[in-house]
Amino acid sequence: MRIKSSNLVKPKEGGRSWHWGDAILACLTERPMTGYELAKTFDSSIGFFWKADHQQIYRELSKLRDRGYIQGREVVQSGKPNKLIYTLTPEGRTALRHWAARPSTPPSIKDDLLVRLHALDSIDIEPMRTDLMARLEHHRDRHANYERILKKRFPDGTAEGRLDLGNLLLLQLGARHEQMVADFCEEALEALSAMSGKATVVPIEDGKREGKG
Repeated sequence: MRIKSSNLVKPKEGGRSWHWGDAILACLTERPMTGYELAKTFDSSIGFFWKADHQQIYRELSKLRDRGYIQGREVVQSGKPNKLIYTLTPEGRTALRHWAARPSTPPSIKDDLLVRLHALDSIDIEPMRTDLMARLEHHRDRHANYERILKKRFPDGTAEGRLDLGNLLLLQLGARHEQMVADFCEEALEALSAMSGKATVVPIEDGKREGKG
């Protein structure tokens, strides 16, 4: 089956390498889902690296149906509103393969904390220390969350099949990234502490971290 390139999910102008629709098509490769289930999947998996609010997801579902990339099956429910279960069509799978065959674009970093570090000799140190402490806790919590998911889904650290392998690699990358940024925050705090004579950061106990999230 051939799909005209004009009908594929295209990136917007400005160099974006993908579109909301591509992420939804990727989610639906796992199984048919309702809009609510898709939103929950974004929150617990793709949402780690591609943020979407629920209204954006529902808007994109309508566009994907118009393109013929997904189809909705209405399920009658007793005592509550009917629900639509969305499934990938053959055209949708082809569109996803076309998108995945294109080169990816490395993400750009826009972080005001790093800009402040660039001007460190012209700003107050204490607000920077406070900001770094908050960032440290944030990335520690995210690392702990990744580790919990890894232990639950891949207790022996191995994957069966390509879908599992992709998710395992994704979670491992996320955990390593969060640990790397947390390590950087600790090192930055220690350097600032040595400069100002303040006490260095006190690591959060593992038990407290595991209890969060």
